[in-house]
Amino acid sequence: MSLAPDPAGPVEYPAVRILLVDDQALLRVGMRMVLESEPGFEVVGEAGDGRDAIRQARALRPDVILMDVRMPVLDGIEATREIVREQAASRIIILTTFDLDEYAFAGLRAGASGFLLKDARPTELVTAIRAVASGDAAVSARITRELLTMFGDSLPDASGGPSQTASAARLAVLTERELEVLTAIGEGLSNMEIAARFVLSESTVKTHVGRILQKLELRDRVHAVILAYDTGLVGR
Repeated sequence: MSLAPDPAGPVEYPAVRILLVDDQALLRVGMRMVLESEPGFEVVGEAGDGRDAIRQARALRPDVILMDVRMPVLDGIEATREIVREQAASRIIILTTFDLDEYAFAGLRAGASGFLLKDARPTELVTAIRAVASGDAAVSARITRELLTMFGDSLPDASGGPSQTASAARLAVLTERELEVLTAIGEGLSNMEIAARFVLSESTVKTHVGRILQKLELRDRVHAVILAYDTGLVGR
């Protein structure tokens, strides 16, 4: 007896073009093998230092960049900042050796959409890439908040962004409810927790979050947390 075919068919994944940046060739080979076995993933290039990463990002316009931190010529933080400035559509995941370290935080402030440990499981790597490729973040708001608490005062100029006064002026475009939701995001709350606090449905919260990101021209939820911190909506 044969099994009936699945009416839904195989899962269709959107195509994701990836640039690998790490000064260790062996690590790049390993990541390439993992990623190219995944449906929809295409590794379009590799770079061994930050300067080459900028050149290749400019030429290849990848959807996602896996970026090492410590590299010769130019480090991953400066490379991230430059790529974000030039290639707004490219999403960057910082690769770190230690969880919750200052390099992970500096990477987020430079414009990265998340970070991963170098020894992360392949499934974690794949999940993170799919998340940032879809416009989400590869690190939770709560973890971002922990990073801000630990390193926010030690790296005040890491983002290279506007002053606190200028950043606060941006908030004038938000409604009162959106400002409340942004504050909750800054505290590290999930959509479910925000919905419970304000007695809203999760779909309504999601709509508010989307509008906040659009109005403030933020890349993702991670950068909403950072802005909430920088503008004083949440305590230092």
